[in-house]
Amino acid sequence: MFFRTLSRRDVSLLFLGVAVTYAWLYLFPAATEITAHVNLHPVADHDSKPDPPKMLVDHRPPVKDPVTVVVPMTLTATMTKTLAAAATPTVDIQTTLPETTIVEHAPGWTLFRNLYMSNGTLFIVTSKRSSFPEVRMMTSTGLPADDNELEREPRPENMDFLTPEEAKQRWGADPKRGEKRNRVWSVEGNTLLFNDPRQFLRHYYHFVAELLFGTWAFWTGALRQPAAADDAAFAFARSYAPPPAIDRMIFAHSDADGWRDDPGFNAYFLRAALPSVAVEHEEDWRDRIAATNPADPSEPHRAWHFPQVLLTDRSAAFRGSACGSRNQRTASEAWEYMVKMRKLPGERIGGWWEPMRQAMWQFAGASIDPALAPGAQQVLSGQAPTLALPMPETVVITYISRQGVRRRKLVQEDHEGLVVALKELVDRKGKGWELQILQAEGMTKDQQVRAVSRSTIMLGVHGNGLTHLVLMPPTRVSAVIEMFYPGGFAHDYQWTTGALGMKHFGVWNDTHFSEPNNPDVAYPEGFQENYIPVHGPTVAKLIEDRVEGRL
Repeated sequence: MFFRTLSRRDVSLLFLGVAVTYAWLYLFPAATEITAHVNLHPVADHDSKPDPPKMLVDHRPPVKDPVTVVVPMTLTATMTKTLAAAATPTVDIQTTLPETTIVEHAPGWTLFRNLYMSNGTLFIVTSKRSSFPEVRMMTSTGLPADDNELEREPRPENMDFLTPEEAKQRWGADPKRGEKRNRVWSVEGNTLLFNDPRQFLRHYYHFVAELLFGTWAFWTGALRQPAAADDAAFAFARSYAPPPAIDRMIFAHSDADGWRDDPGFNAYFLRAALPSVAVEHEEDWRDRIAATNPADPSEPHRAWHFPQVLLTDRSAAFRGSACGSRNQRTASEAWEYMVKMRKLPGERIGGWWEPMRQAMWQFAGASIDPALAPGAQQVLSGQAPTLALPMPETVVITYISRQGVRRRKLVQEDHEGLVVALKELVDRKGKGWELQILQAEGMTKDQQVRAVSRSTIMLGVHGNGLTHLVLMPPTRVSAVIEMFYPGGFAHDYQWTTGALGMKHFGVWNDTHFSEPNNPDVAYPEGFQENYIPVHGPTVAKLIEDRVEGRL
């Protein structure tokens, strides 16, 4: 009825006014005074996933400081994410290219803002070169490790520094050439740049329990405020504000086959845990390198700009004290640094790893004991008010047998004696105890994950199958029992177990040991062979003592 009272002239003026208003908002957005606090680090869009449990949630913001952004409309969650991404300094027409800064750094693990790449060289653009760590603690040549430590030391062609003036001279717009924008293109979003060779990537343990394990620890903690030293809820948290979404992984020294293990668990794990991540390989990296080099040598070079990138480097991690001197686990540099900085939620119980564990369980269709769901921590009565994990309703012993594989097996009679001892223990304990004997080579990946998701105690000979410990549910008595040839020891599964807040026991036939009484690393003759001895009743007694609280 209203429009019927308007003349044709009124309607024309009305539409003209609307058009002018939209044009004004587009050209001068700051003129509209709707203000919102926007996180500069966009968080993942979890609309397709169930909401995390609400108990013991870390409510700390994942960034140092929010900024006030004036926007011309009401913000929705999606728009906030878009604005946050757009808040990264653009590089196309700036008179000065944004300088490189480091958010956090540990040997082999460096989170950069505004890192550049041209002709295969990573460039740090800064007017304060002295404020950066040694290059050798951040990167290397990316060569495989083989008694060639000197050859793996980084060179200027691997990483170099430019002042802002030098960067502008090299990649800036040249008015004499009629250029209006810089010769720099941004790779939008968050990038993981893996500088590791394929030497270790094609191995389930090294890919998942080192590379992804360390990546998630560093990524989760780097953009988070540190907690108070006495914040027990933070130290025992299994639910927390998620870190920003990871947009892509770049394997600079590995082709598509180089990070895929033969059983296929690496690809299964990556796609299940991080289904939206795009993956680039060394062929793609070479494409990016080539794109920075003009076909005509007289033409100037281009550069790629990474607004936020986590660079990981295995050789650099081994130059750190934790990995290089104590445990030879590259992830330890990332994990120990974030624990030291009090930035890793749930560090006492492996709660920081919970999103990865939960994603894998859900993907495999696992049914989880409600008592073990995030938020089920309890306060121990009669003690100091310290949070603790619950006891499982059913104690599930999972023995990962290697008797069907090619090497590193128990003496057959000892394997059979171990199975008898475990069955006798479960029968004697009765209701609430269960034994699973897994031969992974005869199971699907989903079946393996579902079995491990119920495990309280995992045991097996030192070997790749024990990597499944990263998928065990945390309980008050969770433990990993690793059987070695007597005199042998390696930190692989021992360190990983401890980083998840569980107890690790090493077994030499009829004796066992644990932290802080672990032996030195050793690989005696027999370590890789098929005659590893074990005394079944000793292992059964060890499990019973652990569950009963005596160990």
